[in-house]
Amino acid sequence: MRCLIAALAFCALLAAPVRAEGVLVFAAASLKTALDAIAPGFEAQTGQEVTMSYASSSVLARQIQLGAPADLFISANADWMNVLEQEGLITATSRVDLLENGLVLIGAPGEDSAEIRPDFDLAGRLDGGYLAMGLVNAVPAGIYGKAALEGLGLWDTVQGQVAQADNVRAALALVATGAAPLGIVYRSDAKAEDRVHVVADIPAELHPPIIYPAALTTSARPEALALLTYLQSDTAQAEFLRQGFSLPDG
Repeated sequence: MRCLIAALAFCALLAAPVRAEGVLVFAAASLKTALDAIAPGFEAQTGQEVTMSYASSSVLARQIQLGAPADLFISANADWMNVLEQEGLITATSRVDLLENGLVLIGAPGEDSAEIRPDFDLAGRLDGGYLAMGLVNAVPAGIYGKAALEGLGLWDTVQGQVAQADNVRAALALVATGAAPLGIVYRSDAKAEDRVHVVADIPAELHPPIIYPAALTTSARPEALALLTYLQSDTAQAEFLRQGFSLPDG
């Protein structure tokens, strides 16, 4: 009888879904270059494997809502993190504002620099081409960018020429490959791509603060807390700064 019970228990273990080893991070696409540089240091220090999944914050949040087994979520704005917190899908006590960022207007390396003001002729600079942006109603960089253009009174003049991309790195790629003459991306994105030039910094007062909250999901394995802590270390923060991010006050 004992042998039968043991055999049944063993079969049950084989049939149970096995979660992959390591820590699964869902992170906003704009974090790719920095996190890809930071993760190996954590892996070497802890022996824990880190798997990154990059997409727009909205897509990642919806995947978590649908049961995706993420351990750590890093969003490019607070709204999507708020949604998950309200639905009880993140551990609220683990939530931290990890980083900040800024917006820039980018173009090809030979594009003349300019100053963003209400009289800036953005439509003229496009010269019939497209302005690459993240989805303006879902992707944080697109939401921030639209708010800035509305604040300048420029949105109505260019909205018919906006090429909306699934995430900010896709918008960056449109400019880098010459598919769009100009784009609005994060400061850190422009720093990560040699094929683009910062035409102008977009004043921070024109859009809501760009804050990257990070939090453990309620299904996170214990190792995820170590990674979240590591991302706040001097070593990780130095890399974030090198990649064009800034740190929240305090």
